[in-house]
Amino acid sequence: MKHWLQSSVASVTGTAEPVYGKAAIHSVIDRVSNQNPYTELSSKDLEWELPSSSHVETQTFYLIADSGHICFVQVIQSNIGSWSSTAQFVCRVFHPNHPEHSAWSSTNLEQAHISDDKKSFTADRISLVLSSDEKKYTLGASVSRSTIVDIVFERDAPSFKIGKDGTTLFGTDIEKPWGSMKHFFWPRVKVSGTIIVNGIAIDIGGIGMYIHAIQGMKPHHLASSWNFVSFHGPTISAVMMEFTTPPSYGSTAVNIGGIVRNNDIVACTVNNVAKHVETVRDDETGWKEPTTVELSWRGVDARSGTIGVEAHMNANLKTKIARLDILAEIPPILKNIVHGLSGTKPFIYKFANTAKISLKIGQEVMEEEGVLYNEATFIS
Repeated sequence: MKHWLQSSVASVTGTAEPVYGKAAIHSVIDRVSNQNPYTELSSKDLEWELPSSSHVETQTFYLIADSGHICFVQVIQSNIGSWSSTAQFVCRVFHPNHPEHSAWSSTNLEQAHISDDKKSFTADRISLVLSSDEKKYTLGASVSRSTIVDIVFERDAPSFKIGKDGTTLFGTDIEKPWGSMKHFFWPRVKVSGTIIVNGIAIDIGGIGMYIHAIQGMKPHHLASSWNFVSFHGPTISAVMMEFTTPPSYGSTAVNIGGIVRNNDIVACTVNNVAKHVETVRDDETGWKEPTTVELSWRGVDARSGTIGVEAHMNANLKTKIARLDILAEIPPILKNIVHGLSGTKPFIYKFANTAKISLKIGQEVMEEEGVLYNEATFIS
């Protein structure tokens, strides 16, 4: 009862949590121990969950356009302390050789509405609609003059989650958790459409990835840092999502991933490493910005669970898209809560570079060059 009360107070006020230790986190990795972690998404997994408790729910699309543009679009729905629900749309466009094509917008949304089947989102001047066959999203957004979006995302490989529900639970009693973190993936999608950036129409057809995430507690209570990887080559795609908890949950790292080849799932992996091999101190923020990363995935094939799968990548992060102050972009209700917390200064470092992945499936080894988009997030 004491731990539950402490967590409930921290959840509402945004204060730092007590130190519960590793016993209070039940990671999705531990929950699939000695199992093939691959599970295809169900129809219900595509629904907006909209928990009544504190949460941040996002549907995010990462785009690698044939034109060389790197794009990111995201719909955010949040509810903190059960006080108020807010919605926001974020769009980022970057091209290393065309700064006039680079832009970002972050817009609070009015009249947000979830469809009766909970699979489509609409608000004033924006819609994100899932097709009846549940294989395609259509996004139209004119909420910002700087980025007007008209895009179709079509699933190009099987979806996945880790284990039966893709969820890490927080709490001293696993049957009565007080928080959670959940991820669902479309690891490779075909992209078509345009984004009008400051009056310039850009064809952003290419490939990408879709992720549905639900943080069922305050973000700064759940994680102190994140690593995210989205790699796409001609035939291979790879994703990695890692978060490390604050000391209140034993500074525990949870790293999940997946690999696609030839439009099929090769493996879902939970034995992964995201290492910042070389870093440089950012004097303005105090964080150590990665300049070289080493990434590895290890698991078994998704279909039989009997064939070993490994992937490796070493990348020089010479092209940085942005360094973002998270507090400048999150919904106001989140900003007000996080802003006053001692030791919380969240920044995201975003990179896009060419890289080569080495993939081994059983005894078969192959290499492929593609575009690596990755993020390093520091919170506390």
